[in-house]
Amino acid sequence: MVFFSNCKINLGLHIIARRPDGYHDLETIFYPLPLYDVLELLPAGETELTVHGLSIPGNKENNVVWKAWHLLKQDIPELPPVQFHLLKNIPAGAGLGAGSANGATALIALDRFFHLQLPQKQLLRYALHLGSDCPFFILNKTCYATGRGEALQPIPLDLSGYYLVIVNPGIHISTPWAFSHITPSTPVRSLKTLVSLPPAGWESIATNDFAPLVYEAYPEVKAIRDQLKTAGAVFTAMTGTGSTVFGLFKNQPGTLDFPVNYFISGCSLDTGQQ
Repeated sequence: MVFFSNCKINLGLHIIARRPDGYHDLETIFYPLPLYDVLELLPAGETELTVHGLSIPGNKENNVVWKAWHLLKQDIPELPPVQFHLLKNIPAGAGLGAGSANGATALIALDRFFHLQLPQKQLLRYALHLGSDCPFFILNKTCYATGRGEALQPIPLDLSGYYLVIVNPGIHISTPWAFSHITPSTPVRSLKTLVSLPPAGWESIATNDFAPLVYEAYPEVKAIRDQLKTAGAVFTAMTGTGSTVFGLFKNQPGTLDFPVNYFISGCSLDTGQQ
């Protein structure tokens, strides 16, 4: 059985407060993208995970797909073993949430593969055990998110008619490093106001608190943003803690002059055609 695991961008990311549990309260809008990894499940004598395509740091025991099976196994001892084949098309550690999406997709896949009929609320609880933004990929629709990122409210934000370009320079940004350098603050305007504005009016609202930090430490990330603006993007920003930058265009842009080792992808937000 084959499942497709998409990624996301953050339309704004505000870090509001440090929490007693070591996490941070935040505000963001998660927007799902039609760019996919592929996860296949097969019956097996013992659970195994094989990764194809782009590499993932760490061993299989640290992979969220592997963790998803073991998480369900704790509550469902009779859960049979499976062979996972994961085709990675989306870079890991890039601010696109691809790893979190893989974990959420594994939960959904196991539920359907074994006819577990788990309620959505239960899947959301399992997903939160895997990571703060994993629950979003259970819903997989545009959401205003607060708390750790798990308090999700679907919102009617329509970007049909736009073309999206994402560019990643292959720089790994340490999430603990990024959070350790952030000073939380309350935003002047809520990101919910984006719903009533066109992307050309988002720049002063849909800010990413990590962007100044990353742009200073890694000027090549800022250079991507600047080039996307020059190419005609009506809105451009860094997603997550980086290092991926995206641009929204009214039409598909012409050739973009980035180094050949950069990961570059584009899609229409009407059809998802890449």
